[in-house]
Amino acid sequence: MASLGQIIFWSIISIIIILAGAIAFIIGFGISAFSMPEVNVDYNASSESLRCEAPRWFPQPTVIWASQVDQGANFSEFSNTSFELNSENVTMKVVSMLYNVTINNTYSCMIENDIAKATGDIKVTDSEIKRRSHIQLLHSKASVCASSFFVISWVLLPVSPYLMLK
Repeated sequence: MASLGQIIFWSIISIIIILAGAIAFIIGFGISAFSMPEVNVDYNASSESLRCEAPRWFPQPTVIWASQVDQGANFSEFSNTSFELNSENVTMKVVSMLYNVTINNTYSCMIENDIAKATGDIKVTDSEIKRRSHIQLLHSKASVCASSFFVISWVLLPVSPYLMLK
């Protein structure tokens, strides 16, 4: 039979393991944000331009523009990206402009940080505009760390009563 001291000891150990997993989860996922980009034609610009906007990202991502017709081209000299801190002062709004675009081409706005990669595609022709967006979660060290702590805590939690009896 386990003594009261052993029961208290193993209960505290179990609580510490669960708290460590929760803290790792908060560190790994609680301070990150990502959102789907929306790409539109900017009719306010003096030339044909595209505007890529995503409402919430953290940590600060990188933005890369690509084209199906001009594969491998570097659009950094034709684009301008800004990051505006949102009202909660944690996440940021991403706004990227691509200038001098051509009709009958598909452009992609790729926003990426350590947590996620989101892509907004737009095809502009003389008669229509087609849009498509998708998001992909990336493997990060934080997610592996948080997952490890949760696995350890859920494995040791059911075992702790057996440990108390020894």
